[in-house]
Amino acid sequence: MRQLWMMLAHNHGQLLNYSELGRSLGLTDMTIKRYTEILEQTFMIRLLKPWYENISKRQVKVPKVYIRDSGILHALLGIHEHDWYVHPKRGLSFEGFVIEELTRKFTDAEYFFWRTQTGTELDLLIIKNGKKYGFEVKNADAPSITKSMHTVLADLQ
Repeated sequence: MRQLWMMLAHNHGQLLNYSELGRSLGLTDMTIKRYTEILEQTFMIRLLKPWYENISKRQVKVPKVYIRDSGILHALLGIHEHDWYVHPKRGLSFEGFVIEELTRKFTDAEYFFWRTQTGTELDLLIIKNGKKYGFEVKNADAPSITKSMHTVLADLQ
């Protein structure tokens, strides 16, 4: 189980490939799927489902995985307070933290991410009472609206 946790930590904020995890751990993809469902049902991980509707773009249709507790994520990755600012997983760690905070604020809603196969993406799409709220999480001193964000907003109108 510890190896699975380590693999999930290293895949935090990324598309979950059950087959690849299974091969790495010597387990079937169905076993990995069952384990991750248990971890999701016990609120240890979040499997953020992709949003897709019948639009012309080819979209990703597999979930992204997040370890819901940043402290557990950091312990698994060996990130200490002084390391965080230079760690390569800093952005994905921050993304997971922000997603957890936003889902606490937007209760009674549905949560998704949105990504096309060309890489256009939205980190979090919240649908509440028929309204869509999109979030792109950036850990930067001077965040800006990217071309990708404009594309997503136009596509989701």
